[in-house]
Amino acid sequence: MADEAVVTSLAPESRRLALRMVEALLFASDQPLAAADIGARLPEGSDVEALLSELEHAYSARGVNLVRVGGKWMFRTASDLSFLLKRDYAETRRLSRPALETLAIIAYHQPVTRAEIEEVRGVSTSKGTIDVLMEQGWVRMRGRRRTPGRPITYGTTDSFLVHFGLDAIGDLPGLDELKGAGLLDGRIPPGFQVPEPRDGDELSDDEDPLDPGDLLPSGLDEEG
Repeated sequence: MADEAVVTSLAPESRRLALRMVEALLFASDQPLAAADIGARLPEGSDVEALLSELEHAYSARGVNLVRVGGKWMFRTASDLSFLLKRDYAETRRLSRPALETLAIIAYHQPVTRAEIEEVRGVSTSKGTIDVLMEQGWVRMRGRRRTPGRPITYGTTDSFLVHFGLDAIGDLPGLDELKGAGLLDGRIPPGFQVPEPRDGDELSDDEDPLDPGDLLPSGLDEEG
């Protein structure tokens, strides 16, 4: 195909240089990079996807791996060596049980309002719990539900995908995976289903855009 023809026309030395450039860009960035952003910095005719695939394979058995998260690429510690950083993560990323439950509900049910979160949890959810998740950068305000009171809807962020090593929200574990990991009791009610996670920047049919005053200077939200 056209792209493959371009790759084979590059001199080996030029291709090695392009590969090193991709590697350097990824190491220097503190954020995941999209293939298009990487390609914009490479010599004309470089097949970015092929170069990324080659680097992914080259680093697959090393202490750091090249992984795709949230549709973008980044280097991160190999999963079998994550224990080396476990103490630091525990100190900086520890969440309360209500916050963890709220985060899980938002991830699986988004777009979701605070009242809907409370309905799933069976207990009230303080605004402070959602604020903590927003400050962490894992949850964002999406819009306002087209219902009386126009409550704010919440969803996850790209930072959530990066932290949990997900390429897309649909990669969250399903019912069988949760059972296999022992996270669901084997005696769950008949017909119980884990919601199919979905996300996207576009608002759903029952959402309106956020109002101009929804974001306070601190970055926290205020429900109307």
